[in-house]
Amino acid sequence: MTTGSHRYALVVFDWDGTLVDSTAIIARALQDAARDVGEPVPGDDAARFVIGLGIDAAIHGVAPALPKARYREFSLLYREHYLAHEHDIPLFAGVTALLNELDTGGHLLAVATGKSRAGLDRALQASGLRARFQATRCGDEGFPKPHPDMLLHLMDRLGVTAQETLMIGDTTHDIELAHNAGVEAIAVAYGAHTATRLRTASPLAIVDSITELRGWLTERG
Repeated sequence: MTTGSHRYALVVFDWDGTLVDSTAIIARALQDAARDVGEPVPGDDAARFVIGLGIDAAIHGVAPALPKARYREFSLLYREHYLAHEHDIPLFAGVTALLNELDTGGHLLAVATGKSRAGLDRALQASGLRARFQATRCGDEGFPKPHPDMLLHLMDRLGVTAQETLMIGDTTHDIELAHNAGVEAIAVAYGAHTATRLRTASPLAIVDSITELRGWLTERG
């Protein structure tokens, strides 16, 4: 399925750290959960690195010595800390205008996120963006990033080829997801991973703001 004369018929966004400014809250919730289970508290860089991964991989990344039998305990504690501040998470400035422009311009829009389905549904409701996306895929509905499952599912559902699809995300996990699905990717350097780290995953481009992303998409998307 091709939409208009755009290079990319489908633009897929990560959620946390890409569309919403949630990185600090997620990292702090991971750190608090590690403290609660008696594990060493990971530094900010370690906590930010695992954002977007599946929950088991994220827990292993921030609390490598924690027995797997206690992963559920960690997960519940993380959820408690995160939900205490979920209402404080704002959209990045310019996101609504960007999505409106892409939508009215004929692009298909989707979300590929490590969030749970319940978590994304709450976020879509709170942000008022639900109607902007033709499809979404969450971390608990298949294989987590960087496995290609999320993008393969979205492309199949919307009838779009890999060559017609663009992934946009703030972590190397997003870029690796795109590579694994044969899709081009743009990295945003205002989220969880630094530009230096993002560069190691070889994205098509790295942008520093929503304004810069909007300009890139206007010119090349």
